[in-house]
Amino acid sequence: MKHVSILLLNDVNLGSMENARQGLLEANEYLKAHNQADFFKVELVGLTSDVKLNKGLYAVRPEKLISQVTHTDMIIIPPVQNDISQALKNNSDFIPWIIAKHKEGAEVVSLCLGAFLLACTGLLNGKDCVTHWKAAHQFQQLFPETRLMPDKLLTDDDGIYTGGGAFSSANLILYLIEKNIGREAAIFCSKVFQIDVGRDSQSPFIIFTGQKEHPDEGIKVLQSYIENNYRDKISVSSLCKNHGIGRRTLERRFKKATGNTVVEYLQRVKVEAAKRELEKGYKTVSEVMFDVGYTDDKSFRNVFRKYAGMSPANYRMKYAKEGVEAA
Repeated sequence: MKHVSILLLNDVNLGSMENARQGLLEANEYLKAHNQADFFKVELVGLTSDVKLNKGLYAVRPEKLISQVTHTDMIIIPPVQNDISQALKNNSDFIPWIIAKHKEGAEVVSLCLGAFLLACTGLLNGKDCVTHWKAAHQFQQLFPETRLMPDKLLTDDDGIYTGGGAFSSANLILYLIEKNIGREAAIFCSKVFQIDVGRDSQSPFIIFTGQKEHPDEGIKVLQSYIENNYRDKISVSSLCKNHGIGRRTLERRFKKATGNTVVEYLQRVKVEAAKRELEKGYKTVSEVMFDVGYTDDKSFRNVFRKYAGMSPANYRMKYAKEGVEAA
């Protein structure tokens, strides 16, 4: 039997914590139906005997305090909610315990924003990881030694697992069920909870709003220029000439501030504009392509797929208001 400690964090996202717990317990129900013993022993563990959530609306009691857990095989870190920096302070006493249990052989799993607490342990340094796409830029700034993969839905790197957005973290729970029990158990649980099994990207759900949470005002000016003129032909050379900045300096400052190269930023702005038009369903893929400044069909489709995780036609079919057919 595998002992699983789900952390009852201060400021925990209660829904995500329960999704993880219920998912593993449902895997046990699958085994019982096939006359097999439970595989997961699941416990909520906390720092105190009572945790109040949502301004006292809920009170949750852990089954054990972390000091009472002598052995665990897997630690699951649910996402926090509210202010991330404050939540990390409120849960800092978990950090040495997670490190100690990992040294004893425990696997560690983070769900969504739980990756922030996991990264505080240093266990993600040099490892692939993912968090909610909305917090990706903040995560990169706080933990530059990690290998953040914001388009991925989940990662598995030598006993350290991370999952994307809050609800899509359920896919990581299914992955763990499949890895530990088998494919049939994972499919059964996916049907019970009505979750698509096998998804590996959160790209279709990413909304690119620009990355302006940085102090470089000069780069913010360039970002605004790109966002207002993305339909035009913009090159790094023209930006340098029009804004009086050297190419190497521009590339270095832009990458440091936004996490993207200038070309990547321009591509992402164009793709986000294309997604908005495709969602309306009024225009064909070709019309949208020209609207956002592309003239080559293959280039547009390749760039779109890179950032949206699917072709423009499939995106239009999936998200257009009227469920239009592909153009």
